Amino acid sequence: MSIVANTFTRYSSIGIREELSNVIKNISPEDTPFQSNIRSESVSNTYFEFQTDELSAAAANAQLDGDDIATFSAVTPSVRLGNYTQIMRKDFVLADNLEVINSAGRKSEIAYQLAKVGSELKRDVEYNLLSNQGQAAGSTTVARKTRGLPSWISTNVSKGTSGANATAATAARTDGTQRAMTEAMLKTVVQSMWNEGGKPKMVMVGPHVKTVISGFTGIAGQRFNVDGNKPGTIIGAADIYVSDFGNLEIVPNRFQRARDAFVLDPELCSVATLRPMKQVKLAKTGDAEKRMVLCEVGLKVDQEAGLGLIADLSTS
Repeated sequence: MSIVANTFTRYSSIGIREELSNVIKNISPEDTPFQSNIRSESVSNTYFEFQTDELSAAAANAQLDGDDIATFSAVTPSVRLGNYTQIMRKDFVLADNLEVINSAGRKSEIAYQLAKVGSELKRDVEYNLLSNQGQAAGSTTVARKTRGLPSWISTNVSKGTSGANATAATAARTDGTQRAMTEAMLKTVVQSMWNEGGKPKMVMVGPHVKTVISGFTGIAGQRFNVDGNKPGTIIGAADIYVSDFGNLEIVPNRFQRARDAFVLDPELCSVATLRPMKQVKLAKTGDAEKRMVLCEVGLKVDQEAGLGLIADLSTS
């Protein structure tokens, strides 16, 4: 096989326009199940406070006809708690000519970068709300930090050897020896939550623990009637765990610590927002555009006794 001598081909041509798709594929995950399932509320200070209370234990209660009260029961005061908001931000600087250059995949480079860093910031919020960190008031040299979920939970906890709950709001929990996730651990924590008055509804886990739970006996069986001409469906994943105290949704989370499994009632947590996510156009000092996207939020836990934690789990 040969071509005619002096045939001018694309290999010699200089002016061929390159083919570049106008679709930019970004596989980075943006799902943030913790933020998506819990409540959101506004706060008006960097340190926000709230109160928790609980009912006294049920007891025998029978009184005489016409009886008077000789001694009144002591009133138990509510508990005052608080947390700090944490500033999180992303930024970028772009040469001015990028807005007029014909770029593939976007009409505006600024708009594209704003959308990108906005998604990144949302992921950062999820990561920090679920981080094992105590709260920090901050200073002119130290950034303020919000107390992460692992530091809050202390009542209904299954932990590995040498693991320990946080000893103060400013402390992280102490990690223990990692061990394999078992169904018995989940049952124990769920029952403990129920005994405390909690309503467990969701188990939020890392990827490996999600696969382990799929093998538990409490997984809801799924069967489908399939027409003869249609393919069947094989279910290999666990989405609902049927416990003695209600159905639990099993939710994987890419941004939490893989060694933690949170058993949640989403109604007991909220994102406390001092400043919602917004973009700020920074001062122009040259032939470039400077932008910043920031938010200031914290984690509010109304009653940690209604939450559960299975800590120190193997991740592979």
